[in-house]
Amino acid sequence: MSSRNLDLAVRPRSLAVIGASNREGSVGRVVIDNIVRGGFVGTVWPVNPKYRQVSGLSCYPDAVALPDAPDLAIIMTPAATVPQIIDELGRKGCRAGVVITAGLTPENGLRQAMLDAARPHLFRIIGPNTVGLMIPPLKLNAGFAHMAAQPGNIALLSQSGAIATSLIDWAGENNVGFSYIVSLGDMADVDVGDWLDLLAGDPTTRAVVMYLESIPEPRKFMSAARAAARIKPVIAIKSGRHEEAAKAASTHTGALSGADRVVDAALRRAGVLRVDGLVELFDAAEITARFAPLDRARIGIVTNGGGAGVLAVDGLIDLGGELAHLAQQTLSALNETLPATWSHANPVDIIGDAPPERYRASVAAVAADPGVDALVVLNCPTGLASPVDAAKAVADLATNGLIDGKPVISCWLGEQTARKGRAILQEAGIPSVDTPAEVARATRFLSDWSKAQKALGRVPATRGEDVSVDRAAALAIFRRVAADGRRMLTEPEAKAVIGAYGMDVPETVVAATPDAVQKAAQSMLAAGGKVAVKLLSNAISHKSDVGGVVLGIETDDAAAEAAGAIGERVRKIRPDADIQGFAVQPMIERKHAQELILGMSIDPIFGPVLLFGAGGVAVEVVDDTAMALPPMDEVLAGDLIERTRIGRLLAGYRDRKPADRAAIVKALNGLSQLVVDFPCLVGVDINPLLADADGAIALDARIEIDPERVDEPGPNPALVIRPYPAEWAKSVTLGDQDFDIRPIKPADVALYPRFLARVSPEDVRLRFLAPRRRFPDEMLKRLTQLDYDRDIAFVALEDSGDLAAVGRLSCDPGRKRAEYAILVRSDLQGHGLGWALLHHLLDYARAENIGLVEGMVLADNVKMLAMCREAGFKVEPHPEEAGAMRVWLNL
Repeated sequence: MSSRNLDLAVRPRSLAVIGASNREGSVGRVVIDNIVRGGFVGTVWPVNPKYRQVSGLSCYPDAVALPDAPDLAIIMTPAATVPQIIDELGRKGCRAGVVITAGLTPENGLRQAMLDAARPHLFRIIGPNTVGLMIPPLKLNAGFAHMAAQPGNIALLSQSGAIATSLIDWAGENNVGFSYIVSLGDMADVDVGDWLDLLAGDPTTRAVVMYLESIPEPRKFMSAARAAARIKPVIAIKSGRHEEAAKAASTHTGALSGADRVVDAALRRAGVLRVDGLVELFDAAEITARFAPLDRARIGIVTNGGGAGVLAVDGLIDLGGELAHLAQQTLSALNETLPATWSHANPVDIIGDAPPERYRASVAAVAADPGVDALVVLNCPTGLASPVDAAKAVADLATNGLIDGKPVISCWLGEQTARKGRAILQEAGIPSVDTPAEVARATRFLSDWSKAQKALGRVPATRGEDVSVDRAAALAIFRRVAADGRRMLTEPEAKAVIGAYGMDVPETVVAATPDAVQKAAQSMLAAGGKVAVKLLSNAISHKSDVGGVVLGIETDDAAAEAAGAIGERVRKIRPDADIQGFAVQPMIERKHAQELILGMSIDPIFGPVLLFGAGGVAVEVVDDTAMALPPMDEVLAGDLIERTRIGRLLAGYRDRKPADRAAIVKALNGLSQLVVDFPCLVGVDINPLLADADGAIALDARIEIDPERVDEPGPNPALVIRPYPAEWAKSVTLGDQDFDIRPIKPADVALYPRFLARVSPEDVRLRFLAPRRRFPDEMLKRLTQLDYDRDIAFVALEDSGDLAAVGRLSCDPGRKRAEYAILVRSDLQGHGLGWALLHHLLDYARAENIGLVEGMVLADNVKMLAMCREAGFKVEPHPEEAGAMRVWLNL
């Protein structure tokens, strides 16, 4: 619903061009010429009081004088005139406009004046300060780009007008077409999230590519991106990858996070493929739109040039790709058809004189190998064989770009003859890239997209199923710290908190003086081993910076001396620092353990973020970390571990046994749950977390809180991804049958075919307001894969696990009103299941402070209308849909 009225902008039948001009070189002249010469078939009304005709069309003095309300207005008048023009257009009945004009800023007040003029009419503003809007399938070039784009099925969203026009130029040379090209401008109203909402359901768009410089409204962006990426590939460049990280952070986690790492984590969680270069945008769009995601991408390579194959392998391994190991039967088949001098391995070098028959046999053999998931075919030009004939041989094997059901990517090196070969391959549906290095990136897109789709399917709950927590114990500590007027917890307090969230921590004794340290050490040393003594000071964040940690102490006397020495060092280095005492711990010595860091910080855009990586005192120097957005589950935690170099070490090597992965995942999920439960958290460092085959234990921890927010309840409202609302599950008994009602999950898509098969055609018509025979996979995904911040659906399940009924609320962006719908399986109607779902939906709406619940019901759906009246809904004829009733309940 954030795309309200944008449908008029993307399918306009009439345009008002405000500021159209006959003056050579003016923006108004360029824009009207682009529209007229582009061949737009709708009605075009130039508006300018200076002219009676512009570009051969009748010109009107203002919006009021237009013969009818235009579907879309293009505005390029001086900035000060824009608010009044939008008000006039809104009064006329126009509901969308592209504001090309620059200079409407918050500082001069014109931006707000423009928005105020638009609001009463629900008038949507694209821009201001935009190059314009291009819809090639409609032959609409409503902007001042230097050339029109070809029609196609890729939508381009760009925050830079210069990048947009550059890509139009590049696409023209490379025969790439577009469904939409949107120069987003300053995004005063319509932003990236709105466009993603619209394009998710647009049948003419197969993939969305984006050039982003900033991400406004991050929660809306994440919601819209996740919704779109479930349906079609979404690929992005995000500039500013090397911005400095936060220098003044008081935790390692804050210093290590950095804006770009968080953006990377957010895009990954949203299912968006991130690429580095402009050309990669379209390679990724073509490949992901053409082929299904691959759970694993073991690559088989066929080449007539050994060097090109080696370069492709280098690039593949550099990017973490996987080269397939060819089966013996494949090697035998190749031996029968190839010269004795072939490479006898993958890459399959079929020698520079390879005729088309050799290409055909080799590619077919490699494609048939069960250990190959995707193929790369390369051709280097030689005087001994024709690249065009080689391309024909490979193309003849392909069906929609697949050979033996496996995706194929080609790389025909060279110019003139190679260009002809590439055209033949692309005609057969086989994507073509220019260099061996691009081959590696292209194959990586397939596996990355698979990972993105898996991440989208994860719906971690408000309360993690595998995390045992004692929230009350953590809350008591936070309250005590807040009562003291402190923000930083002491180390023992921090360890007690993470211990309450399932992490193993060593015994810690707090000692106020060196004498007390001696007694505590004596007790611990009696059990054997050694002890560590650490400084406790609210004023010193990193104890090692002031010599505040002494390890490997073997006697109680040495422990007392260590405490005294720590005190002296602190008084010299930081005379202003308060010493609260010392922490005494048994030394945890694990010879083969890895030092890890777990952390949490607050990003100014995306809110709470989690960090994992290599820990220890050199954590910033090593800089081997990855970030993720909470909430987490075991799969997302595993992905976070695998994105670090130390993650590979944790898997074991040489004489090192694999670390206890389940214990590390448990620690990550415990931290995630802590963040979900407590909005008061500002920063967390768990460093080091020692991990080996025997488990994971936190040796040190630091936690910073906002004392004023300690009693705020969870789930944390700052999360940009709302957790699965598991607390809204319940069981009901209706007659002699029990049903489980719970929020819908992505996995429930598997329940829909059997459910819909047991719903009568008449009930389908009443629910979807029209007869419907088919429910495409894309539609079922959209019904089951929700963003719980904007929509909710509850499923009712029988004891057998079969789907019995579905109730749904779809909210507007402000969550002030929601549209409801209910569908009960035809064989289960009349037992009260619809009533149970309706009451559950209304309870949820009240809890979420949704003020109005409404629906559209066909006039002949007498059962639903009677139910609505009995539930207190108002019922009236629908103002826009004949044969339908509007039902609404003010909560």
